[in-house]
Amino acid sequence: MDGPTKTRLATLEDLDLGTLSGRRVFVRVDFNVPMTKTGEVGDATRLEEALPTLRELIGAGAKLILASHHGRPKGGPDPKYSLRPVARKLAELLGRPVRFATDCIGPAAEAEASQLGPSEVLVLENLRFHAGETANDPDFSTALAALAEAYVDDAFGSAHRAHASVVGVAERLPRRAAGRLMVREVEALSRLLGEPDRPFAAILGGAKIEGKIDTLLNLLPRLDLLLLGGGMANTFLAAQGFDLGASLFEPDRLDLAKEILARAAERGTEVLLPTDLVVTDDLDAPQRIETVPAGAIPSGTKAVDVGPDTRAAYGAAIERARTLFWNGPLGVFEKPPFDAGTRAVAQALGGVRGFSVIGGGETVAAVHQAGVAEKIGHVSTGGGASLEFLAGKILPGVAVLEREG
Repeated sequence: MDGPTKTRLATLEDLDLGTLSGRRVFVRVDFNVPMTKTGEVGDATRLEEALPTLRELIGAGAKLILASHHGRPKGGPDPKYSLRPVARKLAELLGRPVRFATDCIGPAAEAEASQLGPSEVLVLENLRFHAGETANDPDFSTALAALAEAYVDDAFGSAHRAHASVVGVAERLPRRAAGRLMVREVEALSRLLGEPDRPFAAILGGAKIEGKIDTLLNLLPRLDLLLLGGGMANTFLAAQGFDLGASLFEPDRLDLAKEILARAAERGTEVLLPTDLVVTDDLDAPQRIETVPAGAIPSGTKAVDVGPDTRAAYGAAIERARTLFWNGPLGVFEKPPFDAGTRAVAQALGGVRGFSVIGGGETVAAVHQAGVAEKIGHVSTGGGASLEFLAGKILPGVAVLEREG
């Protein structure tokens, strides 16, 4: 299953922008952004990604009602997860006032929505302050849909969740479409599942195979090169009989790792595993850091990054690729100096002459820190959603936006 393609999605053109002047449009955005200790937006990337869609709708004279979740509040409203600071930052980015409703349904939301003028913007309070959001509760969906006359979804990062604001509202508003970011995400990922330029390489890292199994199995028949890193690579090394010492790996996934390696060999897919590893005795207070061959990890130490030989081999493989997908760090990226392998891969990606796609928070952070984000073909805003799409799964938030007929 190759997933929906760009041409099957209803777009802003299908909404007929010229008819939206003075109309209330419910826009599902992904404003689930990191916050500073002082309660301000720490990284505005997701807000900036939404700006093209918002500016088009503002230019059309629509009345914008923006909705998003933020964090994982438990059991109700929590000031720590309020979207009020996000609304302030959005006003700064848009260069215009942004209203804020202290709830996403009920009298507060209805009053603010009814007072909107053409081209004005309203941000609703965190959707997850109501349990009905994640439960896709019909009454909650109906209450949200009642605020607007049309629906636009630009939150690809939530498209794999059948939540009220993602599916329920869309089902209740016949005039619905994908925003520019949603279309861009689906188009870029669809390129990987279609007829990609070859060699086609995937770099998969992170702590575990779990969560990436379906993606790996769906991509494997299409790949020419598979590069593995992080705790995930440890499991493959262990499956080949290497002693990993105290390193993180998944004993219950050894048979799966063997099966994947066998499938790759059968198809002729080249699999690269670390040949040398950076090890330490303690992540938080290391007394010992050294580089060792993958088969010679000292007792009492754990692998926390790929070594320089592996970095060089991976860099050379990346240089050969004409299509490339990367998800997951190659080491304990959040704890320097164990970020060197991930940074090296990010730098190598900046030189890829073909089409590259990356996804996942740490992966995105790595290319930004390496200063190569502008050289990446597509930086996905949805780590989990992109993995599910590439696994060939139908994303509820994408399926509901497909053109009828």
